[in-house]
Amino acid sequence: MLDFESVTGMGVRARVDGARVEVGADRFMRDLGVDITAFSTLAAELGTQGKSPLYAAVDGRLAAIIAVSDPIKPSTPAAIAALHQLGLKVAKITGDNAGTAQASARPRGIDEGGAEVRPEGKVEAVRRIKATHGHVAFVGDGINDAPALAEADVGLAIGTGTDIAVESADVVLMSGDRQGVPNAIALSKATLGNIRQNLFWAFAYNTALIPVAAGVLYPVWGVLLSPVFAAGAMALSSVFVLGNALRLRRFVAPFAVKA
Repeated sequence: MLDFESVTGMGVRARVDGARVEVGADRFMRDLGVDITAFSTLAAELGTQGKSPLYAAVDGRLAAIIAVSDPIKPSTPAAIAALHQLGLKVAKITGDNAGTAQASARPRGIDEGGAEVRPEGKVEAVRRIKATHGHVAFVGDGINDAPALAEADVGLAIGTGTDIAVESADVVLMSGDRQGVPNAIALSKATLGNIRQNLFWAFAYNTALIPVAAGVLYPVWGVLLSPVFAAGAMALSSVFVLGNALRLRRFVAPFAVKA
């Protein structure tokens, strides 16, 4: 094999035994000027089965069709349902052709999505969804997902994915189980809720007691707060905040995920 080249988001080409061989998606074949209508019926049938049709051309002539299937993990539908319960919408952005993407999205509750999307197109899709719906979390595991992971408000990389995806993400899920996504979001919600509680307590507590320590009650009732009691009150505030934060140790994830 000579002159091997990977065309991002399209396919690969190389010279094998003197022949020019190209393998890739239908859009790659169209760019090469290769007519794929001979396999159009079979490709549509494969798409309805959730399989991605790829084509092989030898010296510019269509030679074969290849079906590639990436089975949906059994835990994925439950993870999508959990995200809906958290009040989130789920979009699927994939490089698969439209037929394959629709076949895999419909029965699993995907709210919206895009097919035949190149890596740069995923970034544009993230920006579009962000402009329409607000904050976006993007989950990915491949090389083509890295730009979108960096563009999203929160990038979540599957730990079993590529190194560049892991490096581009804000959160890395050590397991390949997609149920780790709602678990991570639920934990973040619980953490932010705890932070808000602690901030409210700290501000309310200090707002109430600092004036007392400054002697605001002395002109009326002649009451002054002893430094000893003031120090104890401040220590009590810190203990309360710390104890409230430690409640996160009892956080129970929606799903039990195996490593």
